[in-house]
Amino acid sequence: VQLQASGGGLVQAGGSLRLSCTASGNIFRISDMSWYRQAPGKQRELVAVIGSGGLTDYRDSVKGRFTISRDNAQDTVYLQMNSLKPEDTALYYCKSHVRRTMFASTREYWGQGTQVTVSS
Repeated sequence: VQLQASGGGLVQAGGSLRLSCTASGNIFRISDMSWYRQAPGKQRELVAVIGSGGLTDYRDSVKGRFTISRDNAQDTVYLQMNSLKPEDTALYYCKSHVRRTMFASTREYWGQGTQVTVSS
């Protein structure tokens, strides 16, 4: 299973970006999908998570600005980021818990990072 993230870039404060992350390979079922970020010199932190049924949760600093969604038919998770701030600058990673076959256990998979840079 591979996760391919895209959509990062350079944007001015107040702008918007939409990140995408698509899972490919042998996939029977994907449970939760999430986005993390890591700024230079800081630990990786959870930004948003969405369950298989669509329930979502966000870290406080992005509530009201970011929206996580998923397209189960496309095995894709999105992160719509609005009203971006310089402190949102980081490498953003997607993560999914995937079961590859009906009888396999669920495993965690990470995508490569996509850089988001917000200028003031």
